[in-house]
Amino acid sequence: MTARIRNYFLAGVLTVIPIWITWVVFRFVAQRLSDVGQPWVATVAGLVRPYAPWLADLMATPTFANVLGLLLTVFGLVLLGWASSRVVGRRIMEGVDGLIGRIPFVEKIYGATKALLGALQQQPGDVQRVVLIAFPHQGMKTVGFVTRVVTDRSTGQRIAAVYVPTTPNPTSGYLELVPVDDLTATDWTMDQAMSFVISGGTVAPEQIDYHEGVEPPEEIDAGRARTDAATPGESGPRR
Repeated sequence: MTARIRNYFLAGVLTVIPIWITWVVFRFVAQRLSDVGQPWVATVAGLVRPYAPWLADLMATPTFANVLGLLLTVFGLVLLGWASSRVVGRRIMEGVDGLIGRIPFVEKIYGATKALLGALQQQPGDVQRVVLIAFPHQGMKTVGFVTRVVTDRSTGQRIAAVYVPTTPNPTSGYLELVPVDDLTATDWTMDQAMSFVISGGTVAPEQIDYHEGVEPPEEIDAGRARTDAATPGESGPRR
């Protein structure tokens, strides 16, 4: 009976952990978005108080303020995305970029972050975006994102700048310089790679190209079969 209760308890823990992690991440993101909209909620509550005190009091309650702040932030992001795709919106963003570019130190962070996001949204030429590299040492590989390809001044060798995200938080990681010839290309999309990293490898394709350039066993067997069929058989000992 004790062993059975222990097994049921472990099964319950394993069942609730994914739900709990999902809830923690969702609550964190929702709370951050709600915090951005809180000042707007307070401003709106102050404007409607002379005309509808009951509505202002309702907006001041924590639950209503959090929900309304979240909705206002989401609406603002959608509106910002719509405006940035229009001519007027692009000109306003160019003005914002120019203003931030005049602030020391801040423009370095802003420019680097914007360049990274822009790089991850574009295909880096003839190099696969999602790759495998030897990290942290030979014999082990990890998933990385190619952000740029540069050239070695002395040898002319092409070097890839590869961002290696950490698990389960991909916003932190390492930047590695790897020769392009040492990259192992994959057919993964960004979404598949991010799911693989965040899930700790539990969400992954059944097969990967870990050893690039090595033929799969079935292809090797098929090649041998074709070779044997093309070579006439000989009977008896050779002289």
